[in-house]
Order: sequence, then C-alpha cells, then structure tokens
Amino acid sequence: MRLAGPDNSATPEPRARKYKCGLPQPCPEEHLAFRMVSGAANVIGPKICLEDRMLMSSVKDNVGRGLNIALVNGVSGELIEARAFDMWAGDVNDLLKFIRPLHEGTLVFVASYDDPATKMNEETRKLFSDLGSKNVKDLAFRDSWVFVGAKGVQNKSPFEQHVKNSKHTNKYEGWPEALEMGGCIPRRTVAG
Repeated sequence: MRLAGPDNSATPEPRARKYKCGLPQPCPEEHLAFRMVSGAANVIGPKICLEDRMLMSSVKDNVGRGLNIALVNGVSGELIEARAFDMWAGDVNDLLKFIRPLHEGTLVFVASYDDPATKMNEETRKLFSDLGSKNVKDLAFRDSWVFVGAKGVQNKSPFEQHVKNSKHTNKYEGWPEALEMGGCIPRRTVAG
C-alpha cells in the first residue's frame, strides 16, 4: 500500500528494519546475533544463523533428521564444525564423540528435526545438561527443541525452547510446531 503525502505524492510504506539474522534490533557490542528454527515435522529442515551467516540449513544441505549441531568459537564467533546426528536410526556414540571433547567457551547451537531423542542415553542428556540445558532431561520422541549452550557455563542457558509431542496440542499431524528463537549471546572473553 502506498500512502499519499501532503502534496499528494506517493510515499513508500515504512519498512521495519531488520538486523543481523533478521533480528528486530541490533545486538550490543561484544555480542553475537543469532536466530534458529527447529525443523517442522519431517518436511522442513532446521536453520541456524549466526552474525548473518547461515551455519546450517536445507539450502546448505547440511541438516538431517535428529539433532543439528553447530559448534562455534565463543571468542571469535567462527564456526568450528556443523553436523547432523540421526537420533532415530543413527549411532549415539557418534554424537558423544562430537560433544565430549569440547573446549571451554565453545558455543553449542542445537536445532531438532523430526526426532531428537529416541537414541539419547543418560550420558548424552548429562552432557547437554552440563552445557546449560534444563529441558534435555524431558526430551522425547518427536519433540521440538532449540538450544544454545556453552562448555563451562555456570548456570542454565536462557536460550532454550522445548515443545512436547502431544496429539492434543500438535500443530502438524504427529508433530508439534516448529520453534523459532533469536537473540544476542555475549562473546566469551579470552582466559588470561
């Protein structure tokens, strides 16, 4: 829609300004902007964006059923590695080998797709809990989950959302709604 100005000339409709990763406001200095979306049912893959760079998405062809995890250097904001772990038919030991050796200050971005939990065992849940998750203990078949944690975090992460798979509340037949989360993560300081 175009609006007429005082001299009857058309003025463009004001657009909402978008910042890094589509956030509605900029992040403060020394913070990393992020936005992530879990998968929708078993149809639309998850997305993880950091500082306006898409780390994981269907377009990049680096997402899959299960847990989609991007490891990021918490000081520089650089991607260390991104991988998908099939939690329905895959081997949970591959996931354990990926998250056990993390260095202090590594940021861990997790977005579920289809099924995040069938192959999870007690050790996997403890490792994610140690990264700051409060919901991983309740994660179950076909739940939706997005989470950002860090190795060496002292408290539970403020960056976590979880929706249970429930036939009474599911948005899609057999699956809950996709989750979307964004925000600003403080950069880690170099230990000195």
